[in-house]
Amino acid sequence: MKKKWIAAAVLASFALLIQGCAAGKAAPEPSALAQEQKPSIPAQETEPSDLTKEERPLLLVQEGAHDLASPSKTGALHVEGARLLGSGGQPVQLRGISSHGLAWFPDYINSACFEQLHNEWNVNVVRLAMYTEEYGGYVSGGDKENLKRLIDDGVRYAAEEDMYVIIDWHILSDSNPNTHREEAKAFFREMSGKYKDCSHVLYEICNEPNGGTGWQDIKAYAQEVIGVIRENDADAVIIVGTPNWSQYVDQAAADPIRGYDNVMYALHFYAATHKEDLRGRMTAAVEAGLPIFVTEYGICDASGNGGIDEAEANRWIEALNQHGISYVAWNLSNKNETSAIFNSSCGKTSGFTDEDLSASGRWLRGMLTGR
Repeated sequence: MKKKWIAAAVLASFALLIQGCAAGKAAPEPSALAQEQKPSIPAQETEPSDLTKEERPLLLVQEGAHDLASPSKTGALHVEGARLLGSGGQPVQLRGISSHGLAWFPDYINSACFEQLHNEWNVNVVRLAMYTEEYGGYVSGGDKENLKRLIDDGVRYAAEEDMYVIIDWHILSDSNPNTHREEAKAFFREMSGKYKDCSHVLYEICNEPNGGTGWQDIKAYAQEVIGVIRENDADAVIIVGTPNWSQYVDQAAADPIRGYDNVMYALHFYAATHKEDLRGRMTAAVEAGLPIFVTEYGICDASGNGGIDEAEANRWIEALNQHGISYVAWNLSNKNETSAIFNSSCGKTSGFTDEDLSASGRWLRGMLTGR
């Protein structure tokens, strides 16, 4: 593994040096950042074995909240077997939130918002969802330069807050990632050239293949796009979507991508729709050695706008924590839908209070912080 570091400082007594993050003329130069001490988490008097299944995942997150993985602590990530590890070989679990479509909700990509998510919500990863074919999408008439500027901003703000960041090629209505394969290759060639020296950047190359797109089609696409990224960046973590809206991880486990290191596989769930059957599929894939990253989930149904099932969501979190799987919630917006973490009446883009949070937002904040 080559050594890649982003700017950080620990308690102002010493600092890590920026080493070229982010390279390229269009790349923003992250400023040196001072890492703040987190408030200590009160000791728990109740043992995990005494808690109900619904309570246990909250404690698991709370116990680790004071020692979150971060680029300044765990450095450039890599994959060994089914586990995501830090540069020193330590297990890493990322927990965070995804933007909604960058073209539709760009204002949440701001420094104050990222700072609050990190300091008050214990978020250590943000996913930048760039739709491809929907209205304003990257390949459907959207403003490409503005979308790339938003990605640059998000990468920079994540660096300043000592968080990891996922650049997400968010296919959805295009169904098959091969539909825009050449555009994807050009995009990731540019992104990986720009961020090749940034230890906090991960790439998600096809959000949710669907519409009958099979694993062999996805695999063929992934091998080409991964090859493009590897021309610039030999070891960044790359996440590949799986069939049926990133649910059929068993197909990837049966025939994983070979010839490249540090490849993970996406699983998406919505707790009111996806229950024990999908968890069982996930567990079997992990036990077979497949490295899984939940790059999108919600506590409502799969439409993103139905009823909430907190008990089932807590069962999911328990399973993810048990296996050390990273997870990213959908979504950072005030869209009038259940999965949005802010009320539709909230016009803020930072400085959020409890009154601004939707039911999904209150659950997410409570789960991540243990409060």
